[in-house]
Amino acid sequence: MAASVSNENRRRRSHAGLWTRFTGDSRKTDMSLSFFAYVMILLVGGLVMMASASYAWAYSEHGDGLYYAKSQAKNALYGVIAMIFFMKMDYHNLKKKLPIFKGVSVASLFFIGVGVLLAAVLFIGNDEGGSMGARRWIDIGPINLQPSEVAKLAMIVFFAYCMERDGKNMDRFGVGICKYVVIMGVYVVLIALEKHISGIILIGTIAIAMILCGGANIKQFLLLGVGAVAAAIGYISWQAKVPDSYVQVRIKSWRDPFADILNDTWQTANSIIAIGSGGLFGLGLGNSRQKYLYLPETKNDFVFPIVCEEIGFVGALAIIIVFFLLIVEGYSIAVRCKDRFGMLLAVGITTQIGIQTVLNLAVVSNLIPNTGISLPFFSYGGTALIMQLVEMGIMLNISQQRYYPKKTAAPPPPPPKKEEDITVEEFLEELKNA
Repeated sequence: MAASVSNENRRRRSHAGLWTRFTGDSRKTDMSLSFFAYVMILLVGGLVMMASASYAWAYSEHGDGLYYAKSQAKNALYGVIAMIFFMKMDYHNLKKKLPIFKGVSVASLFFIGVGVLLAAVLFIGNDEGGSMGARRWIDIGPINLQPSEVAKLAMIVFFAYCMERDGKNMDRFGVGICKYVVIMGVYVVLIALEKHISGIILIGTIAIAMILCGGANIKQFLLLGVGAVAAAIGYISWQAKVPDSYVQVRIKSWRDPFADILNDTWQTANSIIAIGSGGLFGLGLGNSRQKYLYLPETKNDFVFPIVCEEIGFVGALAIIIVFFLLIVEGYSIAVRCKDRFGMLLAVGITTQIGIQTVLNLAVVSNLIPNTGISLPFFSYGGTALIMQLVEMGIMLNISQQRYYPKKTAAPPPPPPKKEEDITVEEFLEELKNA
């Protein structure tokens, strides 16, 4: 009887130890409830607008007006489960070394594994995501995965892991800049072969933010940045002069969105019409006219013009404000994080959501040429939505550990004795000594 009780206690202690290692220093009371609220507002709002914006195209392509909305809701459910899992999991587990792989860290395995998937897409990938023939998706059993979406998080985790290890050496040119440009280059080359320009832009922007926050020498970085920008401008200028090239068509559409409204500028022109048709308060939820096969990709990159058309300037502005608050709170979590690894993770994830939002809004309003960047939580895509919610789970776990533990204050020293508190014996002793 005593032996069975002892075994049961041992088993309970073992389970408690595993749970402690899994959750780390997470505390529910310290979680950023405002960040969680912003995420849920955007998620629910995105699902509602997906159901409305994609209705006509879903009915035309699949005979079910809610086809894309149902699929997105299912992915949202999977994503929320994943978010809760990573919210509970101690984010420090992402840098732990696994004995089964000879001490290789989780971050390194994650980075290598996603790199293999990016390479595999080039050989056995498919275009089921509707990217006009570009191979960006791969089937793994019943799962249709877009590795370039996973690559964003893989690079963020690996950069944070390496930068924490490099520490003060980050101010050296060979370590703080060259090393991470090479690491980023591995993913950039593979994604470029997939003809995924928006993925390259996001990977590059995330890398820049993390290199700067990681401690790279600013002067060296600026010199390198000036050279990179000059090279990019030179390449774009050259491509813009090539007749009917991809770059030339995009730039012409951007400069005059109504120049060839029946062909090359059809999408941009209808996007502007949708945004302008909404007015101050919109036509009402579900009452968009441009979504009836006038504006392409209403479920993907161009969902926000339908938002503007249906709920107007006021509703669109409210959504932009929630995005802004989410980004501000994300950087606030990074600033208050108690360790370098968590800070860099938060910076990378927040930068990804922020730059993706800004670029999408700039594209649909024709502030910049069309680059095919989706809007977080709103655009259709299972891999993208699930990975975004995974990242939000990591951010929430970081927020639970963003404060240093409180130190117990030392007891105050006893107050000095006052002259009136002296005893008779002490007074006689002082007289004797005098």
